[in-house]
Amino acid sequence: MTTSDAALAAEFDRHRGRLIGIGYRLTGSIADAEDAVQEAWLRLAGTDRAGVRDLGGWLTAVVSRLCLDRMRSAAVRRERYVGPWLPEPIVTAPDPDPADLVADRDDLRMAALRVLHELPPDQRFAFVLHDGFDVPFSEIAELLDCAVATARQHASRGRRRMTDAAPAERAPLPVQQEALDAFLTAVASRDVAAIGRALHPDAAVYGDSGGRARTARRPVLGREKVARFAAGLVGKYGDELLAGTRPVLVNGDPGLLVPGTGEAAPRVLAVAVRDGLVADLFDVVNPDKLTRVRWDVHPQEW
Repeated sequence: MTTSDAALAAEFDRHRGRLIGIGYRLTGSIADAEDAVQEAWLRLAGTDRAGVRDLGGWLTAVVSRLCLDRMRSAAVRRERYVGPWLPEPIVTAPDPDPADLVADRDDLRMAALRVLHELPPDQRFAFVLHDGFDVPFSEIAELLDCAVATARQHASRGRRRMTDAAPAERAPLPVQQEALDAFLTAVASRDVAAIGRALHPDAAVYGDSGGRARTARRPVLGREKVARFAAGLVGKYGDELLAGTRPVLVNGDPGLLVPGTGEAAPRVLAVAVRDGLVADLFDVVNPDKLTRVRWDVHPQEW
C-alpha cells in the first residue's frame, strides 16, 4: 500500500462509524450496513480521487444509495414475513465491535427502530438522512430521484409518525434494570397478577421469528394479555427457559441473552421501561438475526 493509499484508508476509517450508523438505521441490519460500507470502499478504490472533493459526502451518498436499493427490495419481502419484523439486535459485548459505536443512541433503541421500520422506504430514507445526519434535501432528492419538495414531504411524514409513536424518554439504567428484575421475579413465580403489577398498563410484546422459531405471531397488547403470555411461556417451557440467562444491553437498553433449552429457541429479549414499569418487550428469535450474538458474553455491570 502506497503512502497515499494508506492516508485514504485512514480517512475512510474515520467515516466508518457514521456510515455503519446510517446503514443500520436504514436497513435494520448490521450485515447489510457493513456490506454497503465495504462496497463503498471498493468503489472509492476505483474512482478518480481528484474528483472526490468531499469524501464524507461522497461516501454518504454511495452507502445511502446502496441501502436504498436494499430497503426497496426488503419492503417486498417483508410483505411475506411471518409475524412482526424487528431490526437485528445490537448486543453490547466486552470486545469492541463496529456495532458498539452506535448502540447507545436514543434513536437506536428497539422501541424507536420498530416504528422507524414501519415507515415506507422513501419516508425512512429522507427522515434518517435529514433529521439524523443533516443531509440537505437537495441531495436526498437526487438520491431518491424526486423533487426537493417531495423529499421534504417524505421526511415530514416520517417525522410526524415517529413523533406520534415516540417511546418514553430513556430512564437511567438502574431504574430500567430494577423494572426488568421485578418483571423477571414475577415471571418466575408464574403468578399472572404479580406479573401484571410489574407491567405498564400499555405493555406490549413484539416477537420476531420469521416463522422459524416460536414466539408471538402478532403483537400482544395490554397488561393482562402480556402477563398471561409471559406466564404461559414459563408454564410451557418450565423454569429452564430462564436458566442461564445473561443480562446485557440491547441497543442501549437492558435486555437478556436467553440461550434456550429443549423446545425453547435461543433469543435476545430487550425491554423498554415507562414510569418504572416494563412497557415493551422485544423478543428476537429469528436465528438469522442472532448470528452475531456472543452467547458467552460476560454479564453486564449496571
